[in-house]
Amino acid sequence: MGFCEVVMKCTLRRLTLQGKNVSKQLTFAPRHHQLTNVNVWTPDSQWIAFDVRPSGASFTSQTIERVNVATGQVDVVYQAPEGAHVGVVTVNPASPERYVFIHGPENPDENWQYDFHHRRGVVVENGRAENLDAMDITAPFTPGALRGGSHVHVWSPDGSRLSFTYNDHVMHEADPALDLRNVGVALPFGPVCPLKQHPREYDGSHYCVLISRTTVSPEPGSDEINRAYEEGWVGEKGYRKPDGSLQRWALAFIGDTLSASGEKVPELFIADLPDSEAAWRTAGAEPLEGTEITLPAPPASVQQRRLTFTHQRRFPGLVSQPRHWVRSNPEGSRLAFLMKDEKGIVQLWLMSPNGGEPQQLTHVGTDIQSAFNWHPSGRALGFVQGNTVALCDARTGEITPLTQQGIAVPSGEAIVFSPDGKYIAWMQEVNGFRQIFITLTGL
Repeated sequence: MGFCEVVMKCTLRRLTLQGKNVSKQLTFAPRHHQLTNVNVWTPDSQWIAFDVRPSGASFTSQTIERVNVATGQVDVVYQAPEGAHVGVVTVNPASPERYVFIHGPENPDENWQYDFHHRRGVVVENGRAENLDAMDITAPFTPGALRGGSHVHVWSPDGSRLSFTYNDHVMHEADPALDLRNVGVALPFGPVCPLKQHPREYDGSHYCVLISRTTVSPEPGSDEINRAYEEGWVGEKGYRKPDGSLQRWALAFIGDTLSASGEKVPELFIADLPDSEAAWRTAGAEPLEGTEITLPAPPASVQQRRLTFTHQRRFPGLVSQPRHWVRSNPEGSRLAFLMKDEKGIVQLWLMSPNGGEPQQLTHVGTDIQSAFNWHPSGRALGFVQGNTVALCDARTGEITPLTQQGIAVPSGEAIVFSPDGKYIAWMQEVNGFRQIFITLTGL
């Protein structure tokens, strides 16, 4: 790839929108630009990180890059070596020079190529790259190492640890039906250095464990799930339990249950997580690292808890389209997710991490069309609705469009606020290529 066009510095083209709102198109090169659904801004709100996949579903980007929101300068953060591909980058909320992203295998061949269970996280800090998760696919397995592919790595609000979703090579080799998607956490208790008995095994900087529990065949009507995904950290500093105590670490996620009739129903779940390193290293009835016939298991102190019970609703379950991730307000008192109302329209709903009844926040006449995020103040959420990027008041549900309806509909994959709350970023197609835009939020 020639980077003369990539590192160009250009005067940002401004599009005057309704009222005093102004949008900036940040990227102009004739190629696609892909944002992750959260944490794409550097903490100083000066740069936005992205990859250059032609679509969210493909994985062919060779670079991780960033664009300066003031000048339009584009820098290459990382160039993948030896035929590998990279993508889905997020930025550490506490460090403007620390990035993490999915990394595919180097020197892929017919026996080992990019797949859900053949990928890893890589952290780049000040130009230095290091594997996030160790790989050990030869029994006996190593506690703290993974046995397959981690992806969509998201730093906790304090930047100390990361969540990810996971697929397992060992189970996939035994039977692909046993390779169930799960949620995991990468902790700063490394490095983890397994005994290398396979050419595709490697060390990792973080101690990694799964925090969700899945089963191949959930009992219909039960709280069992066969898939855990689209997780989000709860609160900037956790959440308050009913007795007033602080639960410092927790992840909310979507889990696929089965209704009494055997239909898939995605429900909202939460897992309270331990604080101490000792608790993270303490196994329950099953080993943290898994066995040749079982997936890795959560630590003894981690239990998942179901929050929504929608099997009897007219439109049961959280929606899978648009794809979205569970998001908590900064205070940790409200979890937001998408679900259809009684008319079948996709709305935004809120509920407490302690449980209770979901509260419908929006009452729009047409579907919410995208993933969403909370404004850093907790006062609003941002998403696409009515073919515009919009703000939603977190108390009233009132929606304020930030852009005008145009020929190109904003992409529903990522609507992300800057850490200072002044801007919101999204993708939109221009002349056949997906470009990055920002606009003022007014908050």
